[in-house]
Amino acid sequence: MTEGKKLRVGLLGGTFDPPHLGHLTIAQGVLETCKLDEIWFMPSHRPPHKNGSAITDNHQRMKMTQLAIDGNPHFKLSLIEFERNDRSYTIDTIEILKENYPDIDFYFIIGGDMIEDLPNWHRIDELSRMIKFIGVNRPGYHPDKERYHVSLIDVPQIDVSSSELRRNLHDKKSGRYLLPESVRTFIAEEGLYESN
Repeated sequence: MTEGKKLRVGLLGGTFDPPHLGHLTIAQGVLETCKLDEIWFMPSHRPPHKNGSAITDNHQRMKMTQLAIDGNPHFKLSLIEFERNDRSYTIDTIEILKENYPDIDFYFIIGGDMIEDLPNWHRIDELSRMIKFIGVNRPGYHPDKERYHVSLIDVPQIDVSSSELRRNLHDKKSGRYLLPESVRTFIAEEGLYESN
C-alpha cells in the first residue's frame, strides 16, 4: 500500500446461513466496480430484524463463511459481531471498527431493497455521517439514494436467498451451482438444514 493511501474496505454483513454464490458475486462486483482493496464478510451475531427466528450455530456459520471466501485474497472474515453478546446494530459495529482501524475507509454494502429501509435503522443519521453506503441495484426497486448519500451501482447478481436454500436443502435438493462446493460438503457433513 502506498504511503498515505488509506485502505478501502467494503463491509458485507449478513447471517450467511448459508453463504452462497449470490453473496460472493455481489462482493466481487462491488470490489471491482468501486475499486476497493478488500471486502470483509461480517456474519452477524443476533441481527435485530431476525429476533426470535432460529439461526444456525455461530461456529458453523463462521466456518461456512470462511470456506466460501477461501481462495480470494481480497476477501476477509471479520468476527467483530461474534465478539459481542448483545444485539448487533450496524452503528455499534462501525464505531468499533473506526476506533480499531483509523487508517481504513469503510464502505457498507447493502441491497437496493434495503435502501428503502434505511430510515428505520438504529441511529441512521449518525451512521450516515460515519460511513459511506454502497447500494447494489435490485430489479424492481427504485430507492431514494440521495437522503443517505448512497452510491448505487450495478453488479452481476444471482437471484438466490439463504432462506430459499435452507428450504431446498431441507427438501433434499443439492444446492449445486448455488453454493460453493466446499460449503455444500460442510453442510452435508454437519447435517445442517435437515430439520425444520
